[in-house]
Amino acid sequence: MGKFLSSEWPLLLLIIGSLAAGAALYPQLPERVPSHWNFRGEVDGYSSRFWGAFGIPLMTAGIYVMMLVLPLIDPRRQNYQKFAGVYRLFRAVMVIFMTGLYAVVLLSALGHQIAVDRITMAGISLLFVVLGNFMGQIRHNYFVGIKTPWTLADEQVWQKTHRLGGRLWVAAGLVGLAASLIGGAAGGIVLAVSLGTATIIPVVYSYLVFRRGGNKNSL
Repeated sequence: MGKFLSSEWPLLLLIIGSLAAGAALYPQLPERVPSHWNFRGEVDGYSSRFWGAFGIPLMTAGIYVMMLVLPLIDPRRQNYQKFAGVYRLFRAVMVIFMTGLYAVVLLSALGHQIAVDRITMAGISLLFVVLGNFMGQIRHNYFVGIKTPWTLADEQVWQKTHRLGGRLWVAAGLVGLAASLIGGAAGGIVLAVSLGTATIIPVVYSYLVFRRGGNKNSL
């Protein structure tokens, strides 16, 4: 337990701090808290005060706990040791991303004028850049990474797909960062197309590599 806390305390502090911030700011929040924005940065969805104050922190805690549990139940759990540092980084990135998203929601709910569309697009883009940079280090497992029937069936296909996917995710994230400077519907469309492309191509690629034989040279 001591070793766990020594490495995880910053993330636990962020989660607990988010819950504490929600409790402290709860009386100041409106009855309807903005929870969704369209590509133009306009609010088009609301949640209750309770879910506005605690929804994202509880979701963050759930994601964090899930990421701790998954390696324990994965049939290939021994492979997590091969990318333990990367997996720890992924946990940190997810908690930081969700905490930043929560800060944006709170600031908007409290009446601060912020460019929610641009901030959100930039955050998602950075998430793809960071994850993409380390995607090639993810080893064969059933929960984390690009899981298609073909990557799960062949470890060579898995490795080749993740190397390509990582490069595409980084590229898509960089395009998304540029799109966040534009903002609005145009920026949102560019972001959606780039992320969609970076998601679909590895799936198709994994099938093609599998058909050709995962142990052969990649396409």
